[in-house]
Amino acid sequence: MKLEAIKRQGQRTDLTSTPLVGKLKGKETAEIIGEAVGESREQVRRYIRLTELIPPMLNMVDEDRLSMRSAVELSYLPHEQQRMLFYVIEAEDRVPSHAESIKMRTHSKEGRLNNDAIVSIMQENKPVRVEHFKLLKERIQRFFPADTPAQTIEETIIKALELWYLKQ
Repeated sequence: MKLEAIKRQGQRTDLTSTPLVGKLKGKETAEIIGEAVGESREQVRRYIRLTELIPPMLNMVDEDRLSMRSAVELSYLPHEQQRMLFYVIEAEDRVPSHAESIKMRTHSKEGRLNNDAIVSIMQENKPVRVEHFKLLKERIQRFFPADTPAQTIEETIIKALELWYLKQ
């Protein structure tokens, strides 16, 4: 609502309205709103873009089931394609990643996004994420000289674990 009011600043809607004092001095509307609410103008634009989502998809954003970045990409899909996607999300019980959302937007632009394409994109194998394990330096520093490289520490710990495992 604030966006619409600022866009109309300086425009008379009838002959009895008083002229507005002061202009926006080069600032764009999203920037002004962003400053008022503590957000960047890009974030304000993203929020505005979300108004293009169908209500069930917007609810998913509100419920933190769908990320903002994915939702913005999906907001460029026509409503019919968004409805198809929503049904696939419900059937598959998973939401598209940002990369998958970009792929769907690209397919849509090229006229190739249909139900089969959505299912195919959603079912593509994702690269396996490597899980990392961290040790606090304070917990192991007493076992190594201060200048020991991290790679050497890691190799030593692996060897120690292998020996421990063999003795079990």
